[in-house]
Amino acid sequence: MSKNVLIITGSPRKGGNTDILAGAFADGACQAGHSVEIFDAGQASILPCRACDACSKTRKCVFDDDFQKLVPMLRKADVIVLASPLYWYDVSAQLKLVIDKFKSFAGDLHIAESVLIMCGAVAEKERFDGAVQVYKRITEGSLKWHDRGVVIASGCGPKGAAESHPAREEAFKLGYSL
Repeated sequence: MSKNVLIITGSPRKGGNTDILAGAFADGACQAGHSVEIFDAGQASILPCRACDACSKTRKCVFDDDFQKLVPMLRKADVIVLASPLYWYDVSAQLKLVIDKFKSFAGDLHIAESVLIMCGAVAEKERFDGAVQVYKRITEGSLKWHDRGVVIASGCGPKGAAESHPAREEAFKLGYSL
């Protein structure tokens, strides 16, 4: 069965390691017959949630920013992929802005599965543990999405390093396995 896959990238470095890994995942998913869309949160202009709580009544964020471009993609997605560089043991601020605005849907999305893809210059994979735990709490705990997997590319600092990193093949295979 073909799935609608939405990849949200959160790196401000266009064409960098996050984009390379997300692209590999997309290639795998496309080869398996799935439809893939990519939203570049790293280049988007998204305002932070202001806790105005208007979305609890309207089911949409009241701020007119680039998040509104993402909304139709979220509404049709079956699978969501969050891809980010590691910044201070967490996802990037750009991706976090998107995640915070998921509140505006209050369970109105039909996303069933999720994936986390992360890369960073640090060599120790355990430095990603905090970000992975937050991802699992958000997706499996609050949003009730089934975690399909986590791809970590540690020791992946210079732009382009992900091209030859084993995580690139891992991302491709995970995309293909959907």
